Amino acid sequence: MEKVLQFLRDLTENNTRDWFEANRDRYTESRDKMLFVTEVLINEIRKFDPEIPALNPKDCLFRIFRDVRFSADKRPYKTNFGSFISARGRKSDYPGYYLHVEPGQSFVGGGMYMPGADALKSIRKSIIQFPEEFTGIMNEQGFKTIYPELYDHQLKTAPKGFPKDHEYIHLLRYKSYVYATTIEDRILENGSFLEKTIEAYRKLYPFNAFLSDALKDNKTD
Repeated sequence: MEKVLQFLRDLTENNTRDWFEANRDRYTESRDKMLFVTEVLINEIRKFDPEIPALNPKDCLFRIFRDVRFSADKRPYKTNFGSFISARGRKSDYPGYYLHVEPGQSFVGGGMYMPGADALKSIRKSIIQFPEEFTGIMNEQGFKTIYPELYDHQLKTAPKGFPKDHEYIHLLRYKSYVYATTIEDRILENGSFLEKTIEAYRKLYPFNAFLSDALKDNKTD
């Protein structure tokens, strides 16, 4: 992964189409490496998460090309690689496992980032129905060591249809149900990150399974 990180560092300093075209071979090599890593992760996740099918890694890796049509930032390329491994695809409203590779800002994790209103309502209803199960997953020592807290993206008040004084209102106010843990560049470069990533995903599985069950069990009005 050392070459992938170096390509991204250089791209950050030279985010132009001319530079990218002159270094397209480096991009292709980096993309191929990410596809290989994603395929390895898919195969490993399938050993403990039965919902994950035999996905094509190309369907999990996000494009590096930015859509700048409505953005003030006209840089044409992202300066990271990201893969989302989910039973229903990388763009679905469904839980999954994420890998983000970016110099100095790499992380792994998963869950559901900014799900739609129906999915959010289903998750919140399941938290109310099974609070001990949900908090038990969050507070399990091995899990908490890797994932200390949920991604902090919350409503300022109670979500519509839920009481403000509910015992678990602090959990119902989240707009995303996501956990992440950082990976230092040195870990990516020395080759040990795959083992650490797989273990992080294995610990995340009960959380994703809870979210998946919530979507199946709670049909919104």
